[in-house]
Amino acid sequence: MRSMANKGTREAARERRARRAAESPGDPNSFVEWAKSIVIAVALFLFLRTFLVQTFVITSGSMEETLLVGDMLLVNRMAIGSRVPGTPLRIPGYSQPRRGDVIVFDPPHEPDLMLIKRLIGLPGDTLEMRNRVLYINGEARDEPYAVHTNVGDEVHPWMQWQREYLVAGVNPSAYAPTRDNWGPLVIPEDRYFMLGDNREKSLDSRYWGLLEGWRLEGRAVFTYYSYNRDSYRPFPALREVRWDRIGRGIS
Repeated sequence: MRSMANKGTREAARERRARRAAESPGDPNSFVEWAKSIVIAVALFLFLRTFLVQTFVITSGSMEETLLVGDMLLVNRMAIGSRVPGTPLRIPGYSQPRRGDVIVFDPPHEPDLMLIKRLIGLPGDTLEMRNRVLYINGEARDEPYAVHTNVGDEVHPWMQWQREYLVAGVNPSAYAPTRDNWGPLVIPEDRYFMLGDNREKSLDSRYWGLLEGWRLEGRAVFTYYSYNRDSYRPFPALREVRWDRIGRGIS
């Protein structure tokens, strides 16, 4: 009886070893399944990243105080549609770009850079700024998000693009725009005008021009993490966390 029991135990042990060997990474079938899982995970990540959501990190102060250097944002690409990589095609979004949206976009002056600004001018709008006050379609705009600093006005050669979009009756040859005084400009079809909230420290549409619709990447939704990136302390991402900004919606 003992011999039979020992034999049964040995057979059971051999079966367990056989099952473990079959399930080990060295088994061809297991490797194929593992590779499939990796491919599916990568494909799912790329799909989400390309068509649904993306992340964005704030590295400049052009949107302060709405966004701070070190804020990490989740961007909704479905809202206004997304481009199909390598093609001129664009998947339609479930909404249209709205005035006041904070949007990530591909700027015309830097092909390898993504920026984030506030959408101010829509197709058909007439825009003007007088002594830092923004006028849209003839009415002064209340902008609680705008931040101003005590610096003088400036002239920049890039701003000459505005001459092509002046309202009728304005002499282009006599037009001399500045950072704080420009327009009135008429925004044509499928063009958008972007401004940074930190008005005197933002390189935006006043300088590099209007934005084509295909350059819009997505609407910023909320801050999923934030830390004081300018801190001199070691490991600021862990020691200088801005807990009060995590999960904050962007408006």
